[in-house]
Amino acid sequence: QVQLVESGGGLVQPGGSLTLSCAASGSIANINVMAWYRQAPGKQRELVAVITSGGHTNYADSVKGRFTISRDNAKNAVYLQMNSLKPEDTAVYYCNSDRILRSDYRREYGVWGQGTQVTVSS
Repeated sequence: QVQLVESGGGLVQPGGSLTLSCAASGSIANINVMAWYRQAPGKQRELVAVITSGGHTNYADSVKGRFTISRDNAKNAVYLQMNSLKPEDTAVYYCNSDRILRSDYRREYGVWGQGTQVTVSS
């Protein structure tokens, strides 16, 4: 079974920076699209950034120019560099992949991590 494990969350002051990491564990042959979502208290989960296996990226309007998503296919990992953080960025951030091909050629769809808390506050 494949798992996604996030790390790097924490408390940061407004205007600060934070980098989130997400690593996939298990016997993996290929990971398709990887993405970061977030969910603030009382709000729906929203897409923050997405990156394809070829490196194409897309961002929510609210984070464009401040956040950068990247991935390391050799490490089965995805990252989210967050700069100029605002209090409204406070949320639990989740790593996601739409499709993971395992080494036994079985596919897992809609894989989620457990989430990591990001709090932006002075």
